[in-house]
This record gives sequence, structure tokens and C-alpha cells, in this order.
Amino acid sequence: MSSASLPSRRIQVDPELWEAIHRDPWEDHEADVLVDGRIAAKLKIRGGHTRGYPKPSYELRIVNGHTFHWNAEYDDPSLIRNALSFYFFNLIGLPAPKTTHCRLYVNGRPLGVYLEIEAVVPAFFRERKIRYRSIIYAANDSAHFGLNSPQNGGPKRSLFEGYELVAGGTAAKQRLEAFVRDLNRLNGIALKRLLARRLDIDQYLKWLAGAVLTGNYDGFEQNYALYEHLPSGKYRILPWDYEGTWGRNCYGEICPVNQVRITGYNTLTAKLLGFREYREKYFRLLGRLLGSAFTERKLMPVVRRMINNIAAAVRTDDTRKYDYRVFQNEPQLIRRYIRGRRAYVLRELGRLSGSRRTRVRRAGKAARVAAVRQSATRE
Repeated sequence: MSSASLPSRRIQVDPELWEAIHRDPWEDHEADVLVDGRIAAKLKIRGGHTRGYPKPSYELRIVNGHTFHWNAEYDDPSLIRNALSFYFFNLIGLPAPKTTHCRLYVNGRPLGVYLEIEAVVPAFFRERKIRYRSIIYAANDSAHFGLNSPQNGGPKRSLFEGYELVAGGTAAKQRLEAFVRDLNRLNGIALKRLLARRLDIDQYLKWLAGAVLTGNYDGFEQNYALYEHLPSGKYRILPWDYEGTWGRNCYGEICPVNQVRITGYNTLTAKLLGFREYREKYFRLLGRLLGSAFTERKLMPVVRRMINNIAAAVRTDDTRKYDYRVFQNEPQLIRRYIRGRRAYVLRELGRLSGSRRTRVRRAGKAARVAAVRQSATRE
């Protein structure tokens, strides 16, 4: 797709309602809108620190249950970090939202290029034929699976603090509270049994590897979605909001490749990796990904394709925060991140594995073979 053929999303809305939802962007005021002249929907401003930006992001909730996020990607000069992250998660076998870059118009006025992201709501699961018992968002950094509040260090008023219920009712809240309570109360074999019974461990380790490799510092204690899978009854986890990745943080600042440690963060991760069996399984997974999915050879063609698809539209978009030359240089910044992150993760695997050096050498060999192949095809 060339940028000239980017899809358009055309919104019709009462001008007074449009003004009302922007008057106080921190309030969740909704406006009734018509999309493309035929689809009735509710629209509101979404996001955290971005709500007060000159170019806000929006949530569009269609009457039939589909929900989309229209992200301005204001702090991401490439506009592709969310899209690239979700591509990567799908590549390694974890369901992630579909994304589409589009031009947004409101009452005929162009608002520039946006990234349309499929929201993790019931329709997301229906389309993938995934059965669930509950869906829960990790809405802020209290969703760290711990007992204490990050704001004051004291006990949480509720162990559901930090979460937002999407589907499942009061019983779903109670089950998550019980899981968090037991996670922090149990040790040894009792804890291991809890994890095996209530958590899809292989799926969680894939998510952890994805968050670690993409460098999403903001994605371990918030910005994820939990669901109880049926018929297993186990918690599974999905990515959500991944603009602070691939060498920049969520404010658009360039960050070092070692900012996110390879063992990740949050109480659940620490408890899980406290068991040698799961720690070794995770390290083996990282090693395999360094030799397959997380390589320049695999990812840079995707980066170039995404950038080329939107380049002309970005060049004429005067709503952007960054100069077009910064946008043009983003593929090289992402390439440097992938190269540096691979080297850092490989070093850390060797350091943390200790006596398991044989396995690490195998992972390292696979990663080095991939690096040689990349250098042969590098531009």
C-alpha cells in the first residue's frame, strides 16, 4: 500500500459535542458520531499523559461491539512502534491487535495520520475464536501483582487496584484478588502448584520475552490485558499500548538498549522466574528468539515497508510533533536498537545462566549465526 492510498476515516459530529469532549480531555465525555457516513459510534479522548497533547488520541466504540483506538502516536516520530510491536508479538505466536495507518477527518477537516488499533474487547476474542471467562485491563502501575500501592508504599485498599474490568462481573474481580493474594502468600511447592493451575506459563513467558525484547519499560506493571481462558481457567496475558519501544520511551526520548532488564518486572514475573525450571525455559525461549524472530534480517524489511507506506502522508502532515527528517532517520535508529538489544540480551543470558553455560552457548551460537546472515544482507 502506498501512502497515497492510506485508508480514510471520516467522522461527522455535532461541532458543539466535538468541542465539549476537548474542553476537559481528562473527563471521559463521549460524543455520538457517524463514521464514513453510515456507522453509528461513540467517540472519546483516550490515553494517559497524552490526553492534554495538541493532537489527542481517541477511542471509537461502534454499536456492534467493535472498539478501535485511533492513536496520534504524537511522541513516536516513526508512527510505527505500536504496529511493529504487535507484528512482533503475532510473529512469536501471541495474539495481538491488528493495526492500520489511516488519515482521519472530522467534519471534513483533516486531522492528519493516525494509527488505528483493534482494542482488546470481546470482539477481539470472537474473531480469533478464543473463549474467555473474563477480560481485565491493567490500567495503571498499581497492576503489578503486588500487595502495596506504588503511590504511597502502603497496602492497597483493594487488590483489584490498578485494574479495569471489561468482561466477567464481580466474580472475576474476586478471582483476580484471590490470585494476587495467594501469589504473595504462598512459597515453594504450594506457589508452584498455584502458578501451574492458574497461569498459562508458556504463554506468559512468550509475552515476557516480547515485552523484554521490544524494550517496553512501561508494559510490565500496566498496559497489558489479562483474560481467563476457557476451558483451562488459566490467566493469559496480551500486549496493549506499545509506543514506548524499539529504542524510544513513551515520551519519545531515545533510551539505552539496556534500560529494560531481561528478567522484566512485576511480582508475578519475579515469582515465576524464582523457579529454576521456568527460568531456564524462559532463557531458552530468549535464545531461540535471538536466532529467529528478533533479528535485523527478519524485522528491518517490515520496518521499511511500514515507513514507506506512510512516508508521503507524514511528509504533508502538519499536525506532527517531529520534523520529517527525524521520521526519515527512524529506521536506522530502530536497526541500531535491534542490534544493540540483541548483544545486550545475549551477554545477560550468559551472565545469569551460571552453570547452564552449555545451553547458553547453544543459544549464543544460534544468535551469532543469525548475525552473520544479517551482515551478509545488510544494506
